[in-house]
Amino acid sequence: MSLHDDGFALLLPDEQHWRESNIMKIPNANLLHDLGGGDRLGGRLWRLPPFSANTWHKHVDSWEFYFLLKGLGRMRTGENTVTVPKYGCVLVAPQVLRQVFNDTTEDSPWLIVAGPPEGQSGSKVEPSRFYPQDPKSLPAELAGRVWPPE
Repeated sequence: MSLHDDGFALLLPDEQHWRESNIMKIPNANLLHDLGGGDRLGGRLWRLPPFSANTWHKHVDSWEFYFLLKGLGRMRTGENTVTVPKYGCVLVAPQVLRQVFNDTTEDSPWLIVAGPPEGQSGSKVEPSRFYPQDPKSLPAELAGRVWPPE
């Protein structure tokens, strides 16, 4: 998809490409990539199932903006855990470990926007810089749970 001559692009729900994330198996759609804008800004919609978590990770250069679309959201940022109400948002700086997780019985949909995109200089960033600790580590609130599914 590309920008129309009028300077916009439209992505309809049935045109979104959903997939499971590689490590934690969380359904997500890379919306800004599908719109043709992924080289300027990252933007994904993540649907965290009940009692699940995204990776425990950080970004080298990117700031991330997290916006909760429905329900109650939870997030670890460094040593902190925050509760985010519907339509609440969190901004996380580069180099800060972060993880959105869902310790409820309902899906937790997050819109996550990042910029600038990692690796814009053309150089590859070592995975250990994104995952300095175990990316599958779960927050204390999910103790006794198994995620990702086997």
